[in-house]
Parts: sequence; structure tokens; C-alpha cells
Amino acid sequence: MAPAFLEPVGDALVAPLKKHPSLIAPEPEHCPGPESNLAGQGSACAGCPNQSICASNPKGPDPDIPIITSRLSGIKHKILVLSGKGGVGKSTFTTMLAHALAADEEDMVGIMDTDICGPSIPKMMGVEAETIHVSNAGWSPVWVADNLGVMSVQFMLPSRDDAVIWRGPKKNGLIKQFLKDVEWGELDYLLVDTPPGTSDEHLSVNSFLKESGVDGAVIVTTPQEVSLLDVRKEIDFCFKAGIKVLGVVQNMSGFVCSNCKHQNQIFKATTGGATKLAEDTGIPYLGAVPLDPRIGMSCDYGESFLDSFPESPACTALRAVVERVKVELGIYRRPMRDAKDG
Repeated sequence: MAPAFLEPVGDALVAPLKKHPSLIAPEPEHCPGPESNLAGQGSACAGCPNQSICASNPKGPDPDIPIITSRLSGIKHKILVLSGKGGVGKSTFTTMLAHALAADEEDMVGIMDTDICGPSIPKMMGVEAETIHVSNAGWSPVWVADNLGVMSVQFMLPSRDDAVIWRGPKKNGLIKQFLKDVEWGELDYLLVDTPPGTSDEHLSVNSFLKESGVDGAVIVTTPQEVSLLDVRKEIDFCFKAGIKVLGVVQNMSGFVCSNCKHQNQIFKATTGGATKLAEDTGIPYLGAVPLDPRIGMSCDYGESFLDSFPESPACTALRAVVERVKVELGIYRRPMRDAKDG
């Protein structure tokens, strides 16, 4: 595991960000952004009290973007894990996807946890008590295994129960540091776990990674319509932001008894679930992963569910999802013998 060296990293929690313009009124609905090239000049700017402030604000590309692009040049595939809805098991799915990809010991895998206010990835990966090592090369990820690393704000907090109470600009600044200052090295996959919604963190990740290239997003949902409502918004966000959707995964899709293997539909797909969603939006359907109480237990203990229960229906379904993700990424490998449709 990575040794502790807190002081330089801890500074990131209190360091000032690049100064943003001081606005005197809330931004209007269609504001192009006070730092965009159209600031103070767009149609939405007419009559806005901030127009002169935004118009005089320095413009131009973020000087850190080329640094980020260079830093991430050794990463082959960058995948966002999105949902739009909280409570669908997105972070849980991210950890299982990471373990599944890292099962091939020749592949190097990283997870970047951008859920700044609710960083659960370290707990699920069994490295909650670790801290970040800093060297001349940058911040080192915490390594769960020889080929699986994690970066999260959780490693920077004095206590596991400390709250991160930040507004958008501060969160965006830390996400930039995760991309600019972390020595990810040569990776085959970087999974970016995001919080629910379509807000600051999502916009920041997309803008910072646009030049280096994002391979696409995996959308996680559960079968019921109350989840699909927000997931449709997330898909619309991807379309508007120019992010390729690799596909949608239906998580918690039925409950499988660990004894008799009978499956019950706990969350019923009253409007067709993820399969109908994929059909309506024209995105790939990656499969369905059933509920298994041992998944939650594995996350609580920081263990790999795939290693502990490799023959479970959920593991079989997850391996099938991984194969479909690889197809969407253009990685054509021989399908696993036990990969079946979920």
C-alpha cells in the first residue's frame, strides 16, 4: 500500500483556486459562462447585471489543459460511470467493473473518485485508511493490487467522518488536481466515478478531458421508472456535451436466491426498464446485473465480490457486461465462456 505523506496533499484542501469573476447577480438560465469566449456577448447576456463584468474578464483556454493532456497520455481508455440518479449502485458497479477489468493481470486499471462530498470508493476497495504518497513525479494513487489503483478525496481527510463542504469551484479545482498532479502512469483503463446529477463535477471532468479524449460513458440505472426519469436526463447531458454513450446497465435487476438460484423482480420495470430506454434513445444495452446481498457485504468489508463469489449469477452477468463494454471500445477479444446475456 502507499505510504503516508500528508502535508503537500493536505494543502490542496485549503489552497485558493484561480480567481473567478465576482458576479453581482445570479447567472441567467442560458448563461454561456463567465469564463467562456462568449461571456458578456451572448444573447442571454443582454440586460444581465453581470454583462460588463463578464465582458471584461480574461478569456482564453485553460493553461492547465495541455498539462492534463500530457499527464494522461499513457492512458488508453477513459470511461465515465454516470447515472443521474443516486442510490442505483453506481459506485458499487464501478468497483466491480474495475475488479473485473483488473482480473486480466496484463491490464492496468485506475479509478478516479470524483464524488467529492460522498467518496465511498476507498471503503469499497478496502483502502479507506490509506493516504497519498507524494514524490517529484506527483501524487501516487493508492494501489489496491499491483494493477489496480485508486484516487479519492477520502485519502486526504483527517478523519473518515469529516464532511467536505465545498461549492462548485473548489470541487472543480480538486478534480483538476486529480487529473493534473496524479501520476497515473501507463493505464489500460481509467474509470471516473461521478456523483449523481449533471452538475459541476460532470462539466469539469468533461471539459478537462475533452482534449485528451474520453472513450465514452457507461450509464447505470435500476429497472423502475423513478430511476429512469433521471437517467434520461443524464443521457441527454451526454448527447449535449458530446460524450459517447457506451451503453446502459440495468443494476439491481432481480434478486437471485443464493441457495436455490430462483430470481424475483424486486424492482419491477413498469415502463420497460433499461432495455426499453436503450431502444428509445438509440444507445447500446450492456446487460443486467441482479441483486445479491453478498455484493453489499463485500463492499462493506472492502473485498472483491468477483473473487469471493466467482460462480454467482451477478458475477456471470458482470463479466458479460465487461465484454460488451470492450466491444463498444473497439477491443475485440474472445468472449468469456461463461458470459451470458443478463
